[in-house]
Amino acid sequence: MNNSYTAIIKKWNNGGLAGSLKCRINCQERTQKKLLESLRSALQEALELNRQEALIEAGNDYKEEKIAL
Repeated sequence: MNNSYTAIIKKWNNGGLAGSLKCRINCQERTQKKLLESLRSALQEALELNRQEALIEAGNDYKEEKIAL
């Protein structure tokens, strides 16, 4: 499944860049390339953490179903 997310990027007066994703992930870097790398990494970590928390809450009696957007 290929998910895509839209980053909102804003340039600061000091030349830095700030970026955020709709799922409340924020990063700051000096270049757009580094910013997108940081956002991608933070998003992967957040999604995995959310998945692990959901599995813990589900206990032993659950099944997984893929949902395509």
